[in-house]
Amino acid sequence: MFLLAVLVDKENKYMFISSEELISWIGTYLWTLTRIAALFSVAPIFSSRNVPSKVKLGFAVLLTFVIAPTIPKAPMVEVFSGDMLLITLHQIIIGLAMGLSLQMIFGMFIIGGQVVAYQMGLGFSQMVDPQTGLQVPVISQFYIVLLTLIFLAINGHLIMIEVLAESFVSLPISASGVTLDSMWHLVIWGGQMYLGGVKIALPAIASILLINLTFGVVTRSAPQFNIFSVGFPITMVMGFLIMMITFSTILPQVTAQIGNAFELMKFVAGGVP
Repeated sequence: MFLLAVLVDKENKYMFISSEELISWIGTYLWTLTRIAALFSVAPIFSSRNVPSKVKLGFAVLLTFVIAPTIPKAPMVEVFSGDMLLITLHQIIIGLAMGLSLQMIFGMFIIGGQVVAYQMGLGFSQMVDPQTGLQVPVISQFYIVLLTLIFLAINGHLIMIEVLAESFVSLPISASGVTLDSMWHLVIWGGQMYLGGVKIALPAIASILLINLTFGVVTRSAPQFNIFSVGFPITMVMGFLIMMITFSTILPQVTAQIGNAFELMKFVAGGVP
């Protein structure tokens, strides 16, 4: 153990800091930053490619200096030891798991938008999603923009930061991380992502199926009628009308699913399911 002397005023008064205290102080800020940065790397909005990396890192550092003084003291471990590496890996896993809990909500609407777009015949019309950098149908991009606005309107970003700060109390920095039960709930939530996507697209699937059946009857009764020149624009217009009609049912589902995602975040961070 060594002592570090720090000059605290002009009267040559010194404050002595032991090596254990210095390592604990550095570890607290370092591991806090690791969990926060891991969360921001996959969390909605913060992980968008439109947000510069310097801005993400700067916000993570700023949030670290706000949260770190309020959390329990970090464990005492040797620098560059196996325990330090293990704790760092656990903080990364915790942050990624919490961020994926929210990111799956956006994946749910991407899947729902893809199904609706394919039913309308707009599967070929795609654009780059700024959240993930992947090519998605324009209907999916529309749902993502709508979900982002709702997420910000209900202060979802502030709730996410609040849950993140509480996670350092419910799941303190230590050599133990998320449990297998928490990871299993995360896997189940991944299945709910596909189920929710189908629920979003189900009205469009049923309605456009009836329209296609009607076109089939017309084709059988009047073979000389060119159904392809008429069916495509009608299907597209009806698809947009169905989207407008089902907005009133989608909005409550959005808020409910976001609430479920925050509950999962709390459970992953050592809370009660």
